[in-house]
Amino acid sequence: MSPFNIHTGAQLSRRRFLRNAGIAIGLPMLDAMTPAFAAEPIKTPKRFVGVSLSLGLHSPNLVPQDAGFNYQPSQYLRSLQDIRDRFTVISGTSHPGVTGGHKAESSIFSACPNQGGSAERNTISLDQLMAKHLGHETRFPSLVLTTGGQRSPSYTENGAMIPAIDDPRALFEQLFVDDDPKVIRRKEELLRSGKSILDIVGAEAKALQREVGNGDREKLDSWFTSVRELEQRLEMNKQWVNRPKPRIGKQPRVAERDNAADIERATLDIALLALQTDSTRFITLHCTGNVVRGIDGVEESYHGLSHHGLDDDKLRQLTLVEQAMIDSSGNFVRQLKASTHQDRCLLDDTTVLLTSNLGNASSHNTRNMPVLLAGGSFKHGQHLAFDQNDNYPLPNLYLSALHEVGLMHENFATSTGNMKGLERQT
Repeated sequence: MSPFNIHTGAQLSRRRFLRNAGIAIGLPMLDAMTPAFAAEPIKTPKRFVGVSLSLGLHSPNLVPQDAGFNYQPSQYLRSLQDIRDRFTVISGTSHPGVTGGHKAESSIFSACPNQGGSAERNTISLDQLMAKHLGHETRFPSLVLTTGGQRSPSYTENGAMIPAIDDPRALFEQLFVDDDPKVIRRKEELLRSGKSILDIVGAEAKALQREVGNGDREKLDSWFTSVRELEQRLEMNKQWVNRPKPRIGKQPRVAERDNAADIERATLDIALLALQTDSTRFITLHCTGNVVRGIDGVEESYHGLSHHGLDDDKLRQLTLVEQAMIDSSGNFVRQLKASTHQDRCLLDDTTVLLTSNLGNASSHNTRNMPVLLAGGSFKHGQHLAFDQNDNYPLPNLYLSALHEVGLMHENFATSTGNMKGLERQT
């Protein structure tokens, strides 16, 4: 397992962190295990999938020149016209108070304002707020995924980043391969004893705290507190310990490791299976991939191409990469449209958001973020255009997404209300 960074200091291994517990429970699964304040069960399950691109999208290729329902599709949107009535393209939005280029990744789904690109303490991300209240209804309260590494824009209520799963095959096994009997027995023992996982790994936790600086130590303390709180509710989840996982007749497709768009597609294929089997209802996928030479016509790295400086050849290659990334997400939306759950179209009950922390990766600008919204009960088929110079708050869209899943919060982060112009079907 590759290491992840809590901050910029010591590198830590999740397996090392919990290995003495004898079970494959990591902090991300604990952190969203049960809701603190469960919403009333709704008759029709609602779902959310957030796909984030760490290197943005070239705006002139994405944003249509005209607004409204009769817009002419931009270059990137031409391949999606068969599902035009199932998505909305939104321009002229950003997160108020969020700056810092790549450092703003932490605020993609939390919309937490930062100073100089680094938030002192992050706030809960949209997906984890949904999982907190509704995630107890499925085996996995949420899935936090990435195409490379373990960093993610998914954050707990006390500001701890949830390390992501970056291996599609490992994800498939976690979802659809039953645990070894020894692992099941160990989980049962922990549930019966009520013994804290942090008690079991106490020595390692104390040693870990001595290895890191004050800033990281504070984050570890927050993490430990979060685990303590959630362990008190583990009893509610023992129903899943002995329940067989869904059986899937096919093995996951092996992605081309030098093709970030293919890794995205392979991961979303498994995410689709998770939704179809109701294994989870809240998913984020962070696309970090710098490996794109497997895409025909591309010779440079994704990051290098994103810093194109308007160079014609770099833009040509970047267009190939970004088109492939959009097409992978479009394929996912098509699959949701063709899928059913409880005799309902899965896309009708699943909100899919594609966005980024960067509006212009070449200049590290966090204004005018790319936004494509699909599915759910929203009235789609339009280009919802806001002011490119005086951006509309994107957290308003997040509040609308919360209401879509049945969580009637009054605000989210710096929202000022529901997103204007985005209506829902009655």
